[in-house]
Amino acid sequence: MYVQIKDLCFGYKNAQNLTIHHFNLDIEQGEIISILGESGSGKSTVLRLLCGLETPSKGTIKIGSETMTDERTFVLPEKRGIGMVFQDYALFPHMTVYENVQFGLKNWKRKERKNRVHEVLELVNMSSYAKRYPHELSGGQQQRIALARSLAPEPSLLLLDEPFSNLDADLQIKIRSELKEIIKQTGTTSIFVTHDREDSRAIADRIITMRDGAAHDWDSLCTTTRAEEEVRQPELVRLK
Repeated sequence: MYVQIKDLCFGYKNAQNLTIHHFNLDIEQGEIISILGESGSGKSTVLRLLCGLETPSKGTIKIGSETMTDERTFVLPEKRGIGMVFQDYALFPHMTVYENVQFGLKNWKRKERKNRVHEVLELVNMSSYAKRYPHELSGGQQQRIALARSLAPEPSLLLLDEPFSNLDADLQIKIRSELKEIIKQTGTTSIFVTHDREDSRAIADRIITMRDGAAHDWDSLCTTTRAEEEVRQPELVRLK
């Protein structure tokens, strides 16, 4: 398995219960995983643990052959090689599209950096917008730029936190298919969290539901209906 998460536990300070309770998940290389759960279920916390923004109290995270977290190891976020697309896109307003995308390529040689920016902008069909600023873009265009910026450094793992929540319903349908196609073209192993079962159905190879801070694995989209019922259960954890 390419990504291995074993017995992961985490609780926020002063919280009575664990937010993440013995979370286990294996992901194959190139697979797109959806973590489906209600708001406050802990699904975004899993992403924060993966990218190193939070430290688990217990458990192991491995990506490829490298251990990111265990009882003796903690790799800093900037050393993990993980791309992150935030819910609000987190584009730098004072930078152009080109400058936003090249932000994570500071250690690349100038020519390679330039070529890579043009490559990912073409991938997301935004080459003609390179000189524009975020405020000049629509929500869907901003999302494409956020995705391009995350893919530019060729991450080992791509994380997406509620990527469609700021888009209207019609645009969501269009962007879902575009996003899946782009990720599949790059072959990047990806995890996205959502509360929307339609997002999961449209993009994921496999859907994971969150309940009691743990992962419930549904092998394929054929079992989505059962997974949806799990999400609606009242015992779904409602912590941060």
